[in-house]
Amino acid sequence: MSSPSRPDVREVADRLHSASIHLLRRVRRVDEESGLSAARLSALSVLVFGGPWTLGQLARAEQVSAPTMSKLVSGLERDGVAVREPHSDDGRAVLVRATPKGRRILEQGRARRTEELARLLEDLSHDELELLESAARLLEAAASRPPSA
Repeated sequence: MSSPSRPDVREVADRLHSASIHLLRRVRRVDEESGLSAARLSALSVLVFGGPWTLGQLARAEQVSAPTMSKLVSGLERDGVAVREPHSDDGRAVLVRATPKGRRILEQGRARRTEELARLLEDLSHDELELLESAARLLEAAASRPPSA
């Protein structure tokens, strides 16, 4: 009796990539309720879950230029969801941090996206949900690995 062959890791990665993008686009539709653009929500997420960051760090994390991030942060400040404050260790730098309002908006948005995703999954069987729970653990473990050099 032969054992089943191992699935091709690149094919699995390709399918996960595609499914993740489609799923994210689907649940992201509820983000409009926050009143913030996708770019602002993304930067705010980094601040809420990562703590205060310099403009340069935030720009690198969001893969945008420093001038673009400066404009995004100005918008976040106007929205009352982030503030700039002096860096305690570097007098030339500023830190950007989320305000309580920013944290609340992001947490409410996450709850809306989670509820939308739960709605998409509610017709799955017990076994299918258990399988997805196991898959989620595996994906979380893969995501927590250090990046390749």
